[in-house]
Amino acid sequence: MLWVINGKKFKNLLLIMIAAFFAALILFVQKQQADVFTPIKESGALSRVETEQKHLSLTFDCNWGDQQIKTILETLKKEHVRATFFLSGEWAERHPDLVQQAAKDGNEIESQGMRHEDYTQLSPGEVRRDIILANAAIDKSGGGKPQLLRPPYGKMNSETLTTANQLRLQPVLWSVNPQDETNPGYKVIVSRVLQEAGKGDIIRLHASDSAKQTDRALPLIIREMQNRGYTFVTLKNLIADAQGKQQLLN
Repeated sequence: MLWVINGKKFKNLLLIMIAAFFAALILFVQKQQADVFTPIKESGALSRVETEQKHLSLTFDCNWGDQQIKTILETLKKEHVRATFFLSGEWAERHPDLVQQAAKDGNEIESQGMRHEDYTQLSPGEVRRDIILANAAIDKSGGGKPQLLRPPYGKMNSETLTTANQLRLQPVLWSVNPQDETNPGYKVIVSRVLQEAGKGDIIRLHASDSAKQTDRALPLIIREMQNRGYTFVTLKNLIADAQGKQQLLN
């Protein structure tokens, strides 16, 4: 009789332990799923995010040169700001040290295609191949697997959007574009950003050597927006921050 009672107690204890194990497992899986980036579901390119937080994102296009990006990375690190870099695959292959440095500093590394060609002039098959090659090159260079795609020159069509969707990539454009690549003067760049930037905005800048004034404008932009109470976050964090619908360009 004593053996039977102990056996029942053991069985109940075992059931409790099993239940506790599965409860812990479910919580662990849910946390892992929450940490995985989920693209915006609507068909379109993200240009800004609707959020009640005073958050916005700095993004940089880079596909040529290696001098400006060094200064920009130093500024971001000094100002304790993390940004999102859209790199061409060819550039990443040539500069794996800078790709790794940007990632090490906590910046996001995303794709701008392999050869920086206008996707609206390519066939869907060519676009698909270009994106896949870029993702592989960026990953191999130390930037990780891209989950966001900024089409070269910001040009896309419905076929490009379909291809990106099939490859589980979120197309991203911008809502603030000071056209720093035209070198209008660093004060003009700063002024354009400060006039337009607000909650949920995606600021497009350049880290290529052709943009010769961006490095000088950057610290002024960061400090003034912070003085206004804004916080710069990476694009994925901004997307996760979203409340309600996103503004899309179809």
